[in-house]
Amino acid sequence: MQKWEHELAFRSTDRVVRPFDWGIEWTRNWPFHSGETEPERQIIDLNRQAMARSAEFFAYQPPRDFRFAGSDDGSEVQFTSAVDTPYPENNTVHARYFPAKPRWNRGKKAVVLLPHWNASPGQHVALCKGIAELGITALRISLPYHDRRMPPELTRADYAVSANIARTIDATRQAVIDVRSCFDWLQTRGYTDLGIVGTSLGSCYAFLASAHDERIKVNVFNHCSTYFGDVVWSGLSTRHIRQGIEHEISLERLRAVWDCVSPVHYMDRFADLSKRSFFLYATYDTTFPLELSRNIVEHVQRRGAAQKLVVMPCGHYTLGEAPFKFIAGYQICSFLKRNL
Repeated sequence: MQKWEHELAFRSTDRVVRPFDWGIEWTRNWPFHSGETEPERQIIDLNRQAMARSAEFFAYQPPRDFRFAGSDDGSEVQFTSAVDTPYPENNTVHARYFPAKPRWNRGKKAVVLLPHWNASPGQHVALCKGIAELGITALRISLPYHDRRMPPELTRADYAVSANIARTIDATRQAVIDVRSCFDWLQTRGYTDLGIVGTSLGSCYAFLASAHDERIKVNVFNHCSTYFGDVVWSGLSTRHIRQGIEHEISLERLRAVWDCVSPVHYMDRFADLSKRSFFLYATYDTTFPLELSRNIVEHVQRRGAAQKLVVMPCGHYTLGEAPFKFIAGYQICSFLKRNL
């Protein structure tokens, strides 16, 4: 299994080791500011404020320019992101719309689906179609710096997670706000029973969005972890990022500067909302350390939140391969059908 994981992980040959940067300029549009002048102290202070005032940190003005655009095999929803970045391509959100099949259409049920980091435009489409077959509309969002949102100088979604500390936080904040904006659009279409499905990085974004949006009643977290920094530091798929930062910062310090985008700090907030959640993780995961996946489930269980757990006998990459992807797809669709 480990050999298979490594083969799949290193099929990509375009990973770039980028230099470490605090990225202070990315904090200028955040809703609060720090009096600290030293970059690391400043970002740590901003993290503390973001966690203490997270509702404000992830707040936004709902977009007013929702529109349909044609795509090769269906409809696409577009709108202007409520978070402005220096990259025009990234400021337009694209979400593929998979309406529930008429014969099963339950009318008011919909989920927003968040793919994994560096997912291609065609990935997760089969899952969206399967969900739609069950009478639940699916909306697959392209994450910040992915697909058509990718700046022209990139071949991978490097600006979503990188050695630039504040830019990574800003991309996470933008993802959460864009996802919440998708629910605004779904509500305008008459959907009232709402859920979310996130995979890998998309799972992190989904948890943060759900913890800050009471409209999301049903959650699927496909791969999960407590700390953002630990995944980047230890994961096989982020080895090139660690190479760019490990001579500038330790794991303990990295964890602190990415605290505000780590799900573990929003557990109480998440548990206080009435939600039903499905957590899935893999025993041979080379990207999300197993102990962190177990830890996040333990946090949820201690707080008494309604949840289902499935542990797959595979790895992070191999979960996307047969037969594991079919088993996971069945589990996800079954959970949504029963709970949404």
